[in-house]
Amino acid sequence: MAEFCLELSDDQRQVRDWVHGFARDVVRPVAQEWDEREETPWPVINEAAQVGLYSLEFLTDAFADPAGLTIALVMEEMAWGDAGICLALFGTSLAVTAILAGGTSVQVAEWLPRCFENEAGAPAVAAFAATEADAGSDVSSLRTRAVYDEPRDQWILNGTKAFVTNGGIAGIHVVVAAVEPDLRSRGHASFVVPPGTAGLAQGHRYNKMGIRASHTAELVLRDCRVPGHCLLGGRDRLDERLARAREGRSSGRRQAAMAIFEASRPAVGAQALGVARAAYEFALQYATERRQFGRAIVENQAVAFKLADMRTQIDATRLLVWRAAWMSAQRRPFGAGEGSMSKLFAGETAVRVSEQAIQILGGYGYMRNFPVERWNRDAKIYTIFEGTSEIQRLIIARAISGIHIS
Repeated sequence: MAEFCLELSDDQRQVRDWVHGFARDVVRPVAQEWDEREETPWPVINEAAQVGLYSLEFLTDAFADPAGLTIALVMEEMAWGDAGICLALFGTSLAVTAILAGGTSVQVAEWLPRCFENEAGAPAVAAFAATEADAGSDVSSLRTRAVYDEPRDQWILNGTKAFVTNGGIAGIHVVVAAVEPDLRSRGHASFVVPPGTAGLAQGHRYNKMGIRASHTAELVLRDCRVPGHCLLGGRDRLDERLARAREGRSSGRRQAAMAIFEASRPAVGAQALGVARAAYEFALQYATERRQFGRAIVENQAVAFKLADMRTQIDATRLLVWRAAWMSAQRRPFGAGEGSMSKLFAGETAVRVSEQAIQILGGYGYMRNFPVERWNRDAKIYTIFEGTSEIQRLIIARAISGIHIS
């Protein structure tokens, strides 16, 4: 067995440095513009696709790292550039994860390339739709229904999804729906909705506090018909799983949406880490350059101690994220909720650090022409989406106690 080591490999460092360069040279110069426009930054997506950063091959290679760290490094660096643009680029990965987790080999081969480009070869984005207005943290209460039309071998989807990243503008949508509502989460299934499918439309487009370069909208499905082969995993696997659930036996798999969120938590934590690091670095530079009463403000303990705490929290966050990413890659169970720990601590660190960065800058930190204001707005989402901080604590508490705490 290899000795314990936290040193990155040459390949990991090269990828990190390459992505950092893209974030520094391409993303940061336009981050404020796209935040103010509150639109999907297609020019950045196109440039990322041209250099190979936005592609199925790159994402596959990143996830293939046996140490699990490459995807965490990528997410940290991209969110360091800008969290909204990071999500515009990598929001597609949720749909990719859903297809990989639930699809057959034929479905994976058919749909994954379409998540990144359309039939004409131009860049496209994908979306994963699970959340609903009355089913956020409680994914077992989904109202979106899927009914099988056997003569036509089609599934008919009806419902409205909320807070969907890339909802309505995506080529591929992966939708979680209830097949047998009485079975709650065990009666769910996931469906690929191909481009141009009738009955699928964008609903309300949300105006957000932060991550404004990432498109978020409702997704409305009205008698949306998809072919039978769009059921991820296939009909036989679904029937077997439902039969086991009806008999009260274990289905042998986690509920689909929850499994996807669990797998994504270290990557989401890495994004929050990137936001925190950006705010800390800016505040540190400002504190060494800003002079008051004849000396740099970093020479005051009140400021220096803030920076010391910020750096300590950032380094602790990185260790939690790396541990969870490594465990996920090694297929080790999160026996103590380690994935949730990484996301919980990272999200709350991003909020604390960005708030302290504003405090160090004083009045300038509150101004929109300084980026710490934007980083603080971006940071808050990491305590809310992909499972709120309260839900993460619930998961951790259940894991460490063995008790179903509610």
